[in-house]
Amino acid sequence: MPRAKAAPKSDPHRFDDLFQEFGKITLRRFFGGEGICSGEIMIGMVFSDTIYFKTDETTRKAFLAEKSEPFTFLKRSTGETIVTTWFALPDRLYDDPEELAQWARAALQVAMASPTVAKKQRKLTQKKRA
Repeated sequence: MPRAKAAPKSDPHRFDDLFQEFGKITLRRFFGGEGICSGEIMIGMVFSDTIYFKTDETTRKAFLAEKSEPFTFLKRSTGETIVTTWFALPDRLYDDPEELAQWARAALQVAMASPTVAKKQRKLTQKKRA
């Protein structure tokens, strides 16, 4: 099923309708694509008009059941294909903001549990105290 054509990349609000049930998101430049952030936490990314969500062992099962593909990239130094834990949003969710919100909340929980986010949160707390 073809995905709805996204507004031009320069439109920072092009996914607002899609994420309306989830809540406010912001898009930030992220390598050759964009990061999807909830507050300061990146829960997803967009490359070539495909949305990918952060997953863990538990949440990844739903993506695999939908036959979603992981985000991959070619490591220039070795030519090796790197398979990430970011998985493409199932096509059907582009037409279902309510269910997409559930998947986005799960991605937010995964992101909040990551060591990188925990470290950043500690630094922010320390800066506020200083």
